[in-house]
Amino acid sequence: MLKIILSYALLCCCTFVIAQSQTKGIDRAHYFRLLEGSEQSGLYRTSLFSDVDSSWIKWQERGYNFGFDTQKTPMYTQIDGIISTPYMIQVRGNEEERNKKRWGYHVFEGYARDDKSRITLLVNKHVEEEKAVAEMYYYGTVYNHSAPAYNWFRIGSDVRQHSFMFSRDRAIFYGSLQLSNTLSLGRIGKDNIRKDPPEGDDEQNYEESAKHVNYKALDGSENGTIFYDKDNHIVVIKVDGQWMKLAVEPLPEGIQYDFDAD
Repeated sequence: MLKIILSYALLCCCTFVIAQSQTKGIDRAHYFRLLEGSEQSGLYRTSLFSDVDSSWIKWQERGYNFGFDTQKTPMYTQIDGIISTPYMIQVRGNEEERNKKRWGYHVFEGYARDDKSRITLLVNKHVEEEKAVAEMYYYGTVYNHSAPAYNWFRIGSDVRQHSFMFSRDRAIFYGSLQLSNTLSLGRIGKDNIRKDPPEGDDEQNYEESAKHVNYKALDGSENGTIFYDKDNHIVVIKVDGQWMKLAVEPLPEGIQYDFDAD
């Protein structure tokens, strides 16, 4: 009986709130909806909705409008509290995906204290090596695609000088690395390096920009840097500030690998 009384009281309160909002010209049922599951099942799911308003003051801030068409994209739906679910959070595509994700790619953004730097996860912005790419990075306050625009993304722990850090063109492994497969050295020749950076945006000129990245890495390399000189077919390593050829020998007699038999 107590449950019935409480349920009735809650229903009355909700009816009163909806009635009050409707008298002010606002139909809350338009923004907070109950949608039926399967037809005639009598089971429902909830839906929240925000209007499209290109004059919304937040649209004037880059962190809100960048990558959206404010004539088509609804205003941000804000929840002032912690979101908790025993299931999962999912972002799916749709018929007008560009206006439901930034450029149709971003599925997550988390902003730092400065409200500008952000962690971003995006999918299918690029296709590389014949496959679609999912990407994660920590973007700084320099709004372009240059190396300074990207902060470090640490994986493994929050302890300084531990774990593994990644930025746009550099990774630092403070921990040990164990491989269960092969390790391939960079195969670099004259056609893979460029002394001067290309003009314009690095994203638009990614091939030439990558050549300049190679040049900078070799020009400023430390002792122990190693790569495969594909023009001269030698392995090169820097020792005491000098580039040197790494000595190699043919396999001992009687050793042959099945994968090279053909």
